[in-house]
Order: sequence, then structure tokens, then C-alpha cells
Amino acid sequence: MADSNAEIGAAGRTTWLKTLTVYFTPVMLSMLILGFASGLPLYMVFQKLSYWLRDAGIERSTIGFFYFVTLSYTLKWLWAPIVDRVKIPVLHSLLGARRSWIVTAISGTVIALVIISQTDPLVSLVPVAIAALLLAYSGATLDVAIDAWRIESAPNDMQANMAAAYSFGYRIAYMTSGLGLAISEWADWDVSFLAMAGAMLVSAGLVFAMKEPKAGAGKRELEGGFGLKVAKAVYEPFKAVFGRLGWWIIPVFALISLYRMSDFTMGVMAAPLYSDLEFDRAVVGGIQGGPGLASTLFGLFLGGVVAYRIGMMRALMVGLAITFVTNGAYAWLAATAQPDDAWKLAIAIVGDNLAGGFVTTVFIAYLSSLVDPANAATQYALLSSFYALFAKFLSGFSGVLADAVGWVMFFVLTAAWTLPAAALLVLVAFRGPPGARGEEKFAERETVEAE
Repeated sequence: MADSNAEIGAAGRTTWLKTLTVYFTPVMLSMLILGFASGLPLYMVFQKLSYWLRDAGIERSTIGFFYFVTLSYTLKWLWAPIVDRVKIPVLHSLLGARRSWIVTAISGTVIALVIISQTDPLVSLVPVAIAALLLAYSGATLDVAIDAWRIESAPNDMQANMAAAYSFGYRIAYMTSGLGLAISEWADWDVSFLAMAGAMLVSAGLVFAMKEPKAGAGKRELEGGFGLKVAKAVYEPFKAVFGRLGWWIIPVFALISLYRMSDFTMGVMAAPLYSDLEFDRAVVGGIQGGPGLASTLFGLFLGGVVAYRIGMMRALMVGLAITFVTNGAYAWLAATAQPDDAWKLAIAIVGDNLAGGFVTTVFIAYLSSLVDPANAATQYALLSSFYALFAKFLSGFSGVLADAVGWVMFFVLTAAWTLPAAALLVLVAFRGPPGARGEEKFAERETVEAE
């Protein structure tokens, strides 16, 4: 196995008590808060904004156009070099590079939510559109800054734990956005959006109590005129990745593109399957919101623990194995389930959510291990945007595939996406250089203590 001997030895010496107590350190609590701050704008853009507009009587076609603002989350790598290099006046000297950008981006989401709360879409959609753009692009920028903070605040062997804490916070944001929907029913939408703005404002205040990572700070300083600085800010992050990986960048990028493909293609068609099998919607919702949510949270935690205990590459292999099995469970569900077979539905949903939580944690950890401290924001934004764009594009054809081959074979094929990913993972794990395996020792990050 291509895990380094040092990593294997460290994992072997790690006690279960130490594995668990890692989650109770201040940096993990900070990561939980930042995960919440990162997730809430996304859920407000994707879900609650369209709900509000439809409630107000806006046409579906118009609401659909608002979805284009979410492209910011795919294109965030374009302005990630700015987040890496540009200093925010006053805040930079007070908070440092990463926290100053985090607070600035959160401030943008707060302003956007306040504007939305004070706007009547039936009078004019222009301020709504402006606020939606501000909310989406502030949220995407916040993702960039938080990803950089996470990567620089812990060494490689802690990245899976950091990813788990981050994802936990994201799930809390999901539940909070649901609370925002309830508030809109109890009071009105204005109060709901203001409540969410208040939650983001509290998150911004808590950022002041967090530690600013020191990794990469010196290397982010650029010399020369403005034009040269811009060129270096854009060019150097990509040059550094190619320099570390060489031709191995091809199998690594292929692995990144395929690793989550089963989840993406299968996930799009899960709800239509429930409908075709005539499951009661209340039953589906109850399973998803109860044992389904619990299994996701457990999967997130389990991914961090397993990666910390046995190493990231092995954990990635475990993730593909359980993804294969749980995608196969949907083929079984499609072939055998009747409308009253709620227990079969529960097995499929719980298994899929557990696998989804697990692979989310270990995959984020792997992506994080591929970037260096000096260019963390830019490189991670590029990697995460690249895999998401490719996977989402192919997922758009999921319905066409399901119509062509039927439900059972469709889920067999989505499970089969794990096979080429597994072949690439074995190649990288056994033959790849340390940089491709996520074992590059960036001295600045390896000296960071997760305290």
C-alpha cells in the first residue's frame, strides 16, 4: 500500500480515545461554526428564495432564471486568487488574511438577506435579483475563504476530521434553514430572512474568537508591479500543482472526476424512483428526516474516524466499496419493493446516506491534501469546482439513461461508476508519488497543532 510508513505507524499508535477527543478541540469547534456559516447561504439560495418567490406569486419560468445565480459556486475558482492574495483594508491587520475574508463574505450574505427581507418581489424583481446575486457570490466567496482556513489550520492527517466537523456544521445549517421556513409560516417571510441574517451575523462575531492560520502567509506575498502580481496570483497556483504532480495530474484529475459520480447520478433519480414505486410521501419524508439524517451525520463522523485510524487512501477505498453496495441496494429496491415495503425503503435511504456522509468526509480530505498553504484558496476552489462541474453535467443525463435501460439496470450502472474510480485509486495509491496520494509534507501545515 502506498500510504507512507510514517502515516501507518502514526495511525497504529493512535488510541481510540485520542481519535475521539480530536473532535472536542477548539479548532474543531471553529470548523463546526464555519461549516454552518458556509452552508446557510447555499440553502437559502437553492431552496428558500424560490419558495418565497413562488409564495409571492412569481411565475415558475421567472423563478427558474434565478437558479443561474448558483453558477457562482461552480465559477468561484475564477476569483479565488483574489481571496488568496488581496488584503482587506483594516480587517486584514485586525484578523489576518483568512478571517478577514470570511468576515467580509459573511457581511455580504447578511446585507443580501436584509435587502430581501425588505423587498416586495411583486413591486420589482430588480432589488431581489441584485440581492440574490450578492447572496450567492458572497456565499461562494465564503466557501473559498473557509476552505483555505480549514486546509491551513490542520496537518494532512487531520483533514478528514476537519471535513467531518465542517460537514456537521453544514447539516446544522440545513436544519436551521428548515427552521427559517417554519418561521415564515408562524410570522412571515420578512422575519424569516431577518432571522437567518441574524444567525450569519452571530457566526461573523464568533470568527473574531477563532485563530488565524499562519501556514503559507509569507508565500502569499507577491513582489513586482500590479500586472506582474496579478499574473503571479493566477499563474503560480496552477504551476505549483503541475510541479508537484507532473503527468500524474491526469490520473489524479480523472479520479477526482469519477469518485463521486455514483452519488451524483444516482441521487438525481432517487426521488422519481420513490414516486414510481408509489411510496407514501409522508413515509419517504419521515425516513429522510429521521433515520436518514442520523445516518448521514454518523457517516460524516465515521469517515473522519476511519481516515484518521487507517489512512486516507484506505478510507477512500472503503468509501468506494460502500458506495457500490448502497447503489446496488437501490437496484434491489427497484426490483422488489411494493408501495407498503417501507422497511426496504428505509434500508436503501439509510445505507445511501451513510455512504454519502462517509465519502463526503474522506473526499474533502483528499482534495484538501492536494493543495499547498500558499495557494490553498485558489487550488481547492479549482479542484472542487472541476469535479462538481463534470459530475453535475453528466448527471443531467440521468433521466435519459433511466428511461433507456429501466430502474434496475440504471442503479446497477450507477454502482458500476465505482469500478473505474477504484482502478484509478489503486493506481494512485500503489504507484503514485506522495503528492498524488495526498502525502506531500508541507512543513508549515505539518507543524500545526489541532488545539
